[in-house]
Amino acid sequence: MEQENTVIKKRLSRLREAMKENGIDYYLMPTSDFHNSEYSADFFKVREYFCGFDGSNGTLVVSADEAGLWTDGRYFIQAENQLAGTGVTLFRMMEAGVPTIDEYLLANMKEGQVLGFDGRVLSAGIGQRYENELAPKGVSLKIDKDLAEEVWTERPALPCHDMYVLSDELCGQSFKQKLELVRGRMKEYGTQHYLLSKLDDIMWLTNLRGNDVECNPVALCYAYITMSDFVLFAQSKEITAEVKSYCESKGIKLCDYHELVSFIKDIRPEGDILFDKRNTNFLTYRVLKQLAAGSGRDLKNEKDPTEILKACKNETELKNIREVYLRDSAKLTEFIYWVKTNVGKIPMTEYSAAMKLDSMRAKLPGFIELSFPTISAYNANAAMAHYEATEDNCAEVKPQGLLLVDSGGTYMGGTTDVTRTMVVGPVSDEIKRHYTATVAGMLRLSKANFLEGCSGKNVDILARGPLWNMGIDYKHGTGHGIGYILNVHEGPQNIRWRFAAGADEAALLPGMIVSDEPGVYIEGSHGIRIENILEVVAGQENEYGRFLHFAHLTYAPIDLEAIDTAYMTSEDIENLNEYHALVYEKVSPYISDEKVLEWLKEATRAL
Repeated sequence: MEQENTVIKKRLSRLREAMKENGIDYYLMPTSDFHNSEYSADFFKVREYFCGFDGSNGTLVVSADEAGLWTDGRYFIQAENQLAGTGVTLFRMMEAGVPTIDEYLLANMKEGQVLGFDGRVLSAGIGQRYENELAPKGVSLKIDKDLAEEVWTERPALPCHDMYVLSDELCGQSFKQKLELVRGRMKEYGTQHYLLSKLDDIMWLTNLRGNDVECNPVALCYAYITMSDFVLFAQSKEITAEVKSYCESKGIKLCDYHELVSFIKDIRPEGDILFDKRNTNFLTYRVLKQLAAGSGRDLKNEKDPTEILKACKNETELKNIREVYLRDSAKLTEFIYWVKTNVGKIPMTEYSAAMKLDSMRAKLPGFIELSFPTISAYNANAAMAHYEATEDNCAEVKPQGLLLVDSGGTYMGGTTDVTRTMVVGPVSDEIKRHYTATVAGMLRLSKANFLEGCSGKNVDILARGPLWNMGIDYKHGTGHGIGYILNVHEGPQNIRWRFAAGADEAALLPGMIVSDEPGVYIEGSHGIRIENILEVVAGQENEYGRFLHFAHLTYAPIDLEAIDTAYMTSEDIENLNEYHALVYEKVSPYISDEKVLEWLKEATRAL
């Protein structure tokens, strides 16, 4: 019998009391901060507090007598476990017969009821959608109340850490050069004002960094840009003497983070206003909308021009990234050797293995922090795509099956992300079949040659093909962009197959960095993911256009113990041998231990 989770039930009960007091019938809690960041600091983990699910994506909806959590396929198993006994229903997004949040609200909300949410943690685009879709039912929105303030008595403080400056030499471009590019894009849009809310875009533009979001070197801030001024809104306590001096020298005006709304209300804009509704929160959007209406100006929603400028790395960034990936790959290679040498001989858990790798990475030159919490998952736990072991809740790694480790670091010179699934003992023929297909798909995508103008949607099938041929799929994208000394996930580029109306899609361009990470996840048995990071490189140009291809940034061995060439074409075998020859050539100069080098030579032997 399922055990009741009384802690979560009591929290939901108190939330419902607060809803009733504030005239709210349905209350919605997404996974977001005030900037629609992917990862949220502890202060913003309201959804987790009220249901117990701590995955990085999910939305909780609570009414007087029901509560539902929506999350994607990466987290179905995890969410089912964490919601047990809470009374919260799991809605598996994208599954047949499962309503979207919009459909659920439309079906369940009654005429004239009130939908509440903190308008600062929902993007303008999503807020507009709820507003428009629920309007026929006379549903009104209450967005000025964060009900967690009334219930969550021991809530962590808003994160506040010192900001710091990156040199122009490290960034390859100065703030002034980047600002000129942004203002050029503003002119193309016909705008003279621009509210920029996306944290990593502001960090990229200013060459500043912070530490307000776990594993993302960003500070909570906004930027308001005109043709003559640049105003940065940041928490006053985060502005060090170095940052203040830098901003003064660059003509950056500093205002406190909490002054944005009053600042906007006092503006008398001399031209139209640019914003991006994906990253601007709904409450701020409404203030901008009032400003535009009151001044007779247009409020123009366009994709942040900083996004594409940031995505296409400059030559300095690319040079540094390539070097960082070689050092990172060498360290991962040493870790794989450590695992395979010590499993079954010393006590080893998922958590201790992750801590070992984290400590090894921390010794690399220029290490800043992990780019995300290391995922170390043994056998069946690896079937949960974003499983996270803890010291108190982790499996022992035994000399049998597979250990999947997804990890990365942020360094002065780049941000890394890599997954390897290692054989730690005997594996079944089925596992070998799945592993081989995953490797074949990863390498087929890495060898793609495609015309400029293609997006990730055009090439995704190269990675999924070997798995689709088996009737298998993985419930996540194949690839995402990666920042430069910034977020491990960035856009606009991605690699995924599914068409979704309104979803971001961008052409792959030279200088972009993208992951290549197919996988297999069999609940209760095993999980496999092999992830390399690729650089988009310009190729030949002819009467058909300009061709592009990928170059590997990741050079770490793939476990030949799980490869069965019976499931590979001759081209797949050639791809693997070619890649492994490069791994040894590029990584061996960074490894000084002769035993590791001897092992690496055998681990990268030609099949």
